[in-house]
Amino acid sequence: MSSLLGQTFFVFSVVFSRIEVTELSKEKTLIKKLLNNYQEIGVMGRPVVSQNDVLNVQYGLSLIQILDLDERNQVLKTNVWATYHWKDIYMSWDPLEYDNITKVRVPMGSIWQPDIKLYNYADERREEKREALLVVSHDGGIQWIPQAIFRSSCAIDIMYFPFDVQTCKMKFGSWTYDGYKIDLDLVYNVSTGFEMTDYIKSNEWEIISSRAKKTVFRYACCDEPFVDLTFHLKIKRQPAFYNYILILPCILLSSLTLVLFWLPPESPAKMQLGMNIFVAFFCIIVIIGRINTTSCLIYTPYRCILLTEVPKCVKTLFVNGFARILCMKGQVSYNSCSTDNSRITNNINMKNREKRFKYDKVGYFETQTEDSWKPMQNGIQNTDDEPCPPIPTSISQTLLSSVEQDVKEIRNHLQRWSDKTEEKEMKERITREWRIVALVLDRLFFCLYLLVIIVSICTAFHRAIVSLFNQQEE
Repeated sequence: MSSLLGQTFFVFSVVFSRIEVTELSKEKTLIKKLLNNYQEIGVMGRPVVSQNDVLNVQYGLSLIQILDLDERNQVLKTNVWATYHWKDIYMSWDPLEYDNITKVRVPMGSIWQPDIKLYNYADERREEKREALLVVSHDGGIQWIPQAIFRSSCAIDIMYFPFDVQTCKMKFGSWTYDGYKIDLDLVYNVSTGFEMTDYIKSNEWEIISSRAKKTVFRYACCDEPFVDLTFHLKIKRQPAFYNYILILPCILLSSLTLVLFWLPPESPAKMQLGMNIFVAFFCIIVIIGRINTTSCLIYTPYRCILLTEVPKCVKTLFVNGFARILCMKGQVSYNSCSTDNSRITNNINMKNREKRFKYDKVGYFETQTEDSWKPMQNGIQNTDDEPCPPIPTSISQTLLSSVEQDVKEIRNHLQRWSDKTEEKEMKERITREWRIVALVLDRLFFCLYLLVIIVSICTAFHRAIVSLFNQQEE
């Protein structure tokens, strides 16, 4: 009998223990009751007593990280935590009835949620936010903090790259409810804008300031006012990476390009060095292209040895003008050209006098009588006082013709030699003049290119210098 009672007691204990295990907790009971009641009421529609009541929704952003700023597409990508606060009258209870439970968690979509959207979105994804539970307080207060990655459009100015400062804004508001239905306010302090407690510093961007502003705007589509919250983020690029990767190589290669202007205009190494720099340094391709074009223009006249003289206006401009300004008068003195010209003119006049003398000499022998030839016999001067035997007329005429022919050949040879010498000297003189112009051009473009480099560096570092002065003043 005792054994039977023991078995019965064991069975009842097992049954009652199972009933106690399957019994719902107060939290689950509360959540189930709240959600069942909400399903009967309906998720659609604002949780207010009257349709004319305005529902206040507080919204804020906690910036976690600046992921990327796409300059080409003008898109800012940020990692944020969005914070929502509002009150739902259908989600309240008495904590005393549920073991002093003051907060419960319910899934997204089970209750009404505000349709706050990013107005200036630039995203192809369908969802911006990650799933997160909603925290419900016993007085009906709802707190929702979903994680989100926003891609917002941002007008980017890269004039001072990589020392640029960008100001991006993110505009949020209800997409369908006007200001008479939903009023938006900021969760955090208006002066700070983004909440920065959990911010992870970026290696490329430094946050200068952030602020948020509430505005009421009337759109052309609707008569009702719409409330939006605009978050402004002012960021400055940290140029340390670009200084070593971009700016410093540009300055060094630009300085190397200055060597092109010191190489002789006739040297082929000038073109070769320019092309090597042109290939190695693509960032200043336009400037080096102009340098190579100029070098080609300078190199071509020198190698082709133009037969045309340098125009007088070019001589005046480069030799008397730019050469004086660039302190090159001692190197490319125009007097050397004038001396060469006078020397060539004197040589020509001397040769003309020699020609006239030779022609007179020949004319002198041609006009003499046969008696004057008697002291000469067979080309030998007779030193004796004895008279020479007479030379036959036919022989004298033959000798005279032979001498005349030799003199003419000598005269033609001297004429050809004189013409070649004059032509050679003229080419050398023209070549020297063009080389002088090329040297002045090289020095001129050297100064211009150096000026361009200095101006470019000052322009590039203008933003950094201004920021440095402002920091010193502060």
